[in-house]
Amino acid sequence: MSPLISADQTLTVGELAQVLRWTLDEAFGSGVWVSGEIDSITRPRSGHVYFDLVERPQRAEPGAPPIASVSVVLFRDDKERVNATIKGHGNTIRMANGVKVRVQGMLDFYPRRGQLQLRMIAIDPAHTLGALAADREALLKALATEQILRRNAGVALAPVPLRVGLVTSVDSAAHADMLKVFSTSGFAFQVFEIDTPVQGADAPAEIAAAIGAVAGAGVDVVVLARGGGSRTDLVAFDHELVARAVAMCERPVFTGIGHETDRSVADETAHTACSTPTAAARAVVQRVEDWLERLDTTARRIEACSRRALAAAESRTSKAADDVAQQARAASRRAGRSLDASGRRLTQTGRAATGRAGRRVAAVSYRLAQAGPAAERRASSRLDRASARLSVAGRHEIRHAQRHLDAIATRVRALDPALILGRGWSLTRRDDGRLLRSVQDVSPGDSIVTHLSDGTLDSTIHARKRPSEDLNQ
Repeated sequence: MSPLISADQTLTVGELAQVLRWTLDEAFGSGVWVSGEIDSITRPRSGHVYFDLVERPQRAEPGAPPIASVSVVLFRDDKERVNATIKGHGNTIRMANGVKVRVQGMLDFYPRRGQLQLRMIAIDPAHTLGALAADREALLKALATEQILRRNAGVALAPVPLRVGLVTSVDSAAHADMLKVFSTSGFAFQVFEIDTPVQGADAPAEIAAAIGAVAGAGVDVVVLARGGGSRTDLVAFDHELVARAVAMCERPVFTGIGHETDRSVADETAHTACSTPTAAARAVVQRVEDWLERLDTTARRIEACSRRALAAAESRTSKAADDVAQQARAASRRAGRSLDASGRRLTQTGRAATGRAGRRVAAVSYRLAQAGPAAERRASSRLDRASARLSVAGRHEIRHAQRHLDAIATRVRALDPALILGRGWSLTRRDDGRLLRSVQDVSPGDSIVTHLSDGTLDSTIHARKRPSEDLNQ
């Protein structure tokens, strides 16, 4: 039957299908290249691959209905050729839902279902990679313009982040590797997990929701991780929803996505981007180890300062003890001299008073003999008063001298070295009696005598050490 059909001609359904196929072969005899996004992909046991190639509105939300769609079939024989092309590009892409592709195919009409479909025969990996790169750069530029690209990098990280929020696919190899790092670290990590799909059309929305949920649980740090895969397997982490969730997270986010050479938009917005999931877990552990190292360093510095302060205090104490001993000896000598002088003054005063009293008595006695009985009575009265005054003056002088002597004795006792030793101090002398003031005053093998409150200790010098030498041990 000719493809030219008259307007009044009646065709069977099969004839119409055949006309359509002839028309498509004539219009697209060499095939056609079509770009779009893979959706609803299936891989039945027959080895064929079926999916829809769709076009969505610009900046559409995940799952938004397409504005155009065409069914695509990749038969098993053609799949081997397509896979060889992908392998030739380093397996950087994988046909999966949400992946933007450029494919070549032959248009055909499938009569049994009355369906137009594209029989795929080739793929352009460079188009997919270019589209991913372009989308990635556009998103990074938009986030930078909004000044949120590095927002999460400024979120304060706890010095000891033991509460970890883990966003990944539970039971994956990456998940097991990270749990092993935390469990063997020796630290009491608390891991809060949210099982999340890490690829597919629904993955971006679920990852973003999981980041918000685990951050709201009061964790110290969020770890977003996914094991290795092709570049298209990681496309969810280039999605705007994930990028914004990481950037706006109120907890620092550590990422470990793919292999060492992979770099996603989520890595760019994260607080700390690590090369792999295991590296991300180790980075959290390292943070705790660094804090402990700083704590140990501080403790060592405090210990060193304490030793220096103690050595300085011991030196000052030794010098003070020497000074006190010298002052005590000097005060003792001064007190002795003062006591002798006071005794001499007291003796001289008594003698002078006795001499003056004797002379007065003699004078009175002479006048009494001359004046008669009346004069004798008056003289006797005056003599009694004079004797009383002499007695009072003598006692006053003696009491004054005694108080002065007691004050001197009190000062001498306060400076007594025996009292200082009784408070826990000690004095150390060489065997020749010379007081030790420095480690340079003795040599190994010399004998020394240490004076304590209840006796002395004889010792022999084995080694000399300065405070700085103790600190270096």
